[in-house]
Amino acid sequence: MTWSIVAHDPRTGEIGIGVATRFFAVGAIVPHVEPGVGAIATQALVNPFYGIDGMKLLRAGLSAQETLARLLELDAGRDHRQVHLQDRQGRIAAHTGANCVDWAGHVVGEGFSVAGNMLAGEAVVKRTAEAFEKSRGKSLAERFLVALEAGEAAGGDKRGKQSAAIRVHTTEPWPALDIRVDDHVDPLKELRRLHDASFERWQVFRQFMATRADYVGTTDRDTINAAIEAAQAKR
Repeated sequence: MTWSIVAHDPRTGEIGIGVATRFFAVGAIVPHVEPGVGAIATQALVNPFYGIDGMKLLRAGLSAQETLARLLELDAGRDHRQVHLQDRQGRIAAHTGANCVDWAGHVVGEGFSVAGNMLAGEAVVKRTAEAFEKSRGKSLAERFLVALEAGEAAGGDKRGKQSAAIRVHTTEPWPALDIRVDDHVDPLKELRRLHDASFERWQVFRQFMATRADYVGTTDRDTINAAIEAAQAKR
């Protein structure tokens, strides 16, 4: 199941994952992201420990390739898995098991990777990658949307549509954006609606939240509400 994109934008410092599939609640199991550490997408016959244990290995300082090698060594089911990841230095590693359902494969670009299985064809991954590269200058979440929409237009998951998700972090353990569509006839369309809706309040409000550098953040409600009202007036 699934095709996904793992990426880091050095311009904004954002790191994250975008994913879509014909499967329930893909955002609950595929994407694993931690700023300053890396990002992992585990899919096909999903082994969730690729994300859980993989993040521990990245956190300990292993490279993306070293982390991948360790995970595959532990898993006798590796031929049924697909995983791609990026470490804190932007290095990428990817694996598509020999027994993943066709079409299955991955591509690695500058600062990103795309991987998918059970797809309508190779064009899904290629178009996703091309659209992502052409969308430079936009926010990472917007780039994920554009890329996944291009992959869907190329055929997407050959079984159909059901769920999609985007998770993006900047500098904090909490996400700058974490949106999921768990079960929908057109999950990418609904994901874009949620993305657009996030600008009504969330994208403004999160700028006032506590950070590691400022444990309090802004607590003055008048300041927060004024910023939200100003942002809404511009929309």
